[in-house]
Amino acid sequence: MPESPQSSSASNRRARPPITHFVAPIDETPVVAVDAVRIAEKKSTLWLDAWRDMRRRPMFWISAVIIFAVVLISLFPGLFSQADPRACALSFSNAGPSTGHPLGYNKQGCDVYSRIIHGTSTSVSVGLLVIAITFVVGTIMGALAGFFGGFVDTVLSRVGDIFFSIPYILAAVVVMSVLSDHRNPLVIALAIGGFSWPITARIVRSEILRVKNADFVMASESLGLSRFNTLLRHVLPNAIAPAIVVTTLSLASAIVAEATLSFLGVGLPAGEFISWGNDISAAQLSLRTDPMPLIYPSLALTITVLGFILLGESVRDALDPKARARR
Repeated sequence: MPESPQSSSASNRRARPPITHFVAPIDETPVVAVDAVRIAEKKSTLWLDAWRDMRRRPMFWISAVIIFAVVLISLFPGLFSQADPRACALSFSNAGPSTGHPLGYNKQGCDVYSRIIHGTSTSVSVGLLVIAITFVVGTIMGALAGFFGGFVDTVLSRVGDIFFSIPYILAAVVVMSVLSDHRNPLVIALAIGGFSWPITARIVRSEILRVKNADFVMASESLGLSRFNTLLRHVLPNAIAPAIVVTTLSLASAIVAEATLSFLGVGLPAGEFISWGNDISAAQLSLRTDPMPLIYPSLALTITVLGFILLGESVRDALDPKARARR
């Protein structure tokens, strides 16, 4: 008599060998060793990652050496030149190098090397004032426009468009011509920075628009934090990196702008302030007969601007996560 299907399946279940679970004893795989948190591991933030990336770049160290030398010279010019930059004598007009005067004299009989050294502080101070004005004004305008939107965004954006349509060099020339009796580093910095902030404002506004809809921003508002405090404590710190990059790159442009205005005769007064732009402007009169008094301050200006441009490029690449991911 054939065996029924029910009895066949029952016999197969009885004949199946028991399932063995290969699990290691708990003492061989302690939970503490598997799930322990690495407390000693280095913390990782945007700025720490940027610093670790920058310090591996030769370009960053080259720019750091140049900027350190420029800042040291601007703070302590007496350590690098003992000659008086204002002690000029026509008897030394266009004289060549001599002991204590390695770069010779210009057409007015002034020591070229000493004037380059003492002119560094003027260029650096004006550049720092310009980027301070640009960063503060641009960040405030861009942050308010991007975060609050609506009527505030419309008004501030239109104001920025008006200033953006005016070339800041041309505007600075007009301002310095009107204020010809009050030409000093602060006034020239206000003239340049007062018309160059819209670029920073646009960048900050675009970053604020990207960050303000993030989950952590909504969470902070749901916990009762005011919108203004949310902007200051959560939105702005996560959107400020591009503005820092642009500001670093703008420092070189600010130094060039000051030299340009001084070269055109509407910048710092040549009798009161020592400026590379004034020296370049004065040296162009003897360009054919003695070009070195023009080449030396131009070279100092070029090296300084190059140092800040290289620093800005290094900061930009380090603060760009996509660039780090591609590498």
